[in-house]
Amino acid sequence: MYAQNRRDKSARNHRQKRSYRLQKSGVKDEFIDRQILVLHAAIVDKLLKHPELHAHVFSTLEQRLASGKLRYGGYMTWYSLMDNIENETLFRNAVLENTPRMRKLRRSTPFVGILTEEERSSALNTAACGEADISHLLY
Repeated sequence: MYAQNRRDKSARNHRQKRSYRLQKSGVKDEFIDRQILVLHAAIVDKLLKHPELHAHVFSTLEQRLASGKLRYGGYMTWYSLMDNIENETLFRNAVLENTPRMRKLRRSTPFVGILTEEERSSALNTAACGEADISHLLY
């Protein structure tokens, strides 16, 4: 029993000393991230066409920061992106960037209420049918 506990403790210490992280990302997470990416592509298009929606996004950012639902780093990232929305290429590329940080930020997006249910369904159906080309965004 003592030897078993010692081995368990040794293995636990070895895992804690690793200089890298094992990423536990499965097919389900990848599928969800692709759906979120497709939705954000549709949101970017709509935000660029309808500047009157920008105030709603800024309001959502302020509410989430005040309520503690959004950390300051995430707030600054989204705020900076919205502040530079006039540069369409920069805005689109940054929001749709395929990095771990942006994937995480997109999962708690401030772009709630931008798409109607019909627009959301249409974007997802287009992607599901293979009509939307997002492969250039993934890798």
